[in-house]
Amino acid sequence: MLNKEFIDIIGVPVDLGASRRGVDMGPSAIRYAGLNSSIEALGKKCFDKGNIEVPMPESMKTEDNEKLKNITAITKVNEKLFYQVEESLIKGHFTIILGGDHSLSAGSILGAQKVFHNIGVIWIDAHGDFNNEHITLSGNLHGMSLSAVTGFGPREMVSFKPEEVSFINPQNIALVGVRDIDKEEAKLLKNSGIHVFSMADIDMMGMKEVIARAIEVAEDGTQGFHLSFDLDAISPNEAIGVGTPVVGGLTYREAHLAVELISDRDKLVSAEVVELNPIMDEKNSTGILAVTLVNSILGKKVF
Repeated sequence: MLNKEFIDIIGVPVDLGASRRGVDMGPSAIRYAGLNSSIEALGKKCFDKGNIEVPMPESMKTEDNEKLKNITAITKVNEKLFYQVEESLIKGHFTIILGGDHSLSAGSILGAQKVFHNIGVIWIDAHGDFNNEHITLSGNLHGMSLSAVTGFGPREMVSFKPEEVSFINPQNIALVGVRDIDKEEAKLLKNSGIHVFSMADIDMMGMKEVIARAIEVAEDGTQGFHLSFDLDAISPNEAIGVGTPVVGGLTYREAHLAVELISDRDKLVSAEVVELNPIMDEKNSTGILAVTLVNSILGKKVF
């Protein structure tokens, strides 16, 4: 049984999955913004497990695979994360992962799948992250992590996955807030069975209805679900320091409403906040925003 009064924090300072450097400093920026003390102020016990070790790009051997850039190093990072998430959840602690780029989700999601066997995913993001080595335009693995955990992406990215751990059922995945999807990626998403809620859907239905539907998808027949929140889902007017900003995103209030509704669910077992880039930020404002989102994920409300 999960005890949401005990919170494990795992940092993953990886920027090997993206073109732009800097998101490796994301976990430090979030901690610097007062994450641990804010969790303790909620009356919860915070256990900060430090950071997963990630190699520096300058120290790595050059890989020739331009369709799967840095695949060897990223897979090793995800393997370490996989086992740390498993360990945390087996202890019954709620797990928060700090990114780092979105390639880390291969390890975090499958780690939760290892423990709960059949999980759903709510993935809040401006992008689909559903490319693979055949259709990618960049070769960047932060754009393939969702496809990888469903079996539609590069198998090399999840080579650490034990055979008894199944891929995530696309029917139990809700992708929320998307507004920048590649043409071939969109075709693959449509064929996968993933439930996609674009910014247009949010505009037409409202965030409350979209999240209600996303929760229904993630909880349908599952033992729990994981929340993956990419900060670029939020409009760059309010979240300036992100890895891949896209105009027209969520407002501050919409983002908090989304995670507050999700936090109420007993089936929520783990969550991650990713793609904070302090180099692009101003006075760590996006780091502070990340802390407020984590607090909302953990149940903080105004009243």
